[in-house]
Amino acid sequence: MSDSEKVKRESAQRTRRSFVGAGIGVAAGYGFYRWIDRSAGDQLLPKPLRKGLELNEKISRGVFDERALAPTYDLKQAKDLRVNGNYGLKQDLAGDSYRLQVVGVRDEQTFAQHVDDVTRWKYLYKKEQAAYNGHDTKVAPKAEEQKMLPAFEKAFEEKKIAQEGKPLRGQEEAGESDSGLEEGTPGLLLTMTDVTKLGRQEMVTQFKCIEGWSEIVHWGGVRLADFIAAYPPAKNAAGKEPKYVYMETPNGDYYCGYEMAECRHPQSLLVTEMAGKPLTQAHGAPLRLHMPIKYGYKQIKRIGLIAYTDDKPDDYWTKLGYDWYAGL
Repeated sequence: MSDSEKVKRESAQRTRRSFVGAGIGVAAGYGFYRWIDRSAGDQLLPKPLRKGLELNEKISRGVFDERALAPTYDLKQAKDLRVNGNYGLKQDLAGDSYRLQVVGVRDEQTFAQHVDDVTRWKYLYKKEQAAYNGHDTKVAPKAEEQKMLPAFEKAFEEKKIAQEGKPLRGQEEAGESDSGLEEGTPGLLLTMTDVTKLGRQEMVTQFKCIEGWSEIVHWGGVRLADFIAAYPPAKNAAGKEPKYVYMETPNGDYYCGYEMAECRHPQSLLVTEMAGKPLTQAHGAPLRLHMPIKYGYKQIKRIGLIAYTDDKPDDYWTKLGYDWYAGL
């Protein structure tokens, strides 16, 4: 057999082996994909993918120290933050109707702002729709969902009647929060004066969006750690502080959960102004959160409720498949 014939025979054998190997690899990859795709769901994600996010969280916690400070910048580098996201902001809030509900405060009955039921407070809205109404992720319903719409609409109307004219909760895509307050929950109703009297702080830090963009912004407001010190959490039956803080917009259309340590981070800020000017409605007036150690979807706008809790709070974007942790 000539050398060229030997090369051809060996090449053919290797080609066949490569083809068989590639076929096995494709089959294995498809099988792995189908296994993930058919796995039980966990908040719009197959469980293996949710476990992957949880693993990423553990690695992030091990590599990065959340007590470290995020970089700060010169004021000249600051820009006007782009408007992005309108959940819980579809109507402009009537400023005089704003109260910050605070639940789970230590010795709350000793505060002048204590009420027996914070859920009775009614937020008022301007009749016209908010000027900015973009960034809505809702998509057109599928054909089978179209058939179900009349039943949903009927249930929605029945719920409206049952609510006796009160605004409905959870009208955004992720639905109602599982961490919302029950009627009859006591707590504090704070005015903006109660918040701003705690002292003004300024910083220039970077806002980072999960969509892949970032901007350097000049923030002003009250340090969240100072707020927690002024309105401290009640201790649980074991004599320990609760682990988490839950926040939501008035009437609960957008909501986020945080660990207490993150809220006490020295750069976590209850924002009242940006670029030296009062917050606009589109940016979450009168009060929003800036937490530079977290992605933007955790930096809730128009905060209506702050609640201390031992139960891990619900989170809007986690219900839609995102990471609860959202750490940078």
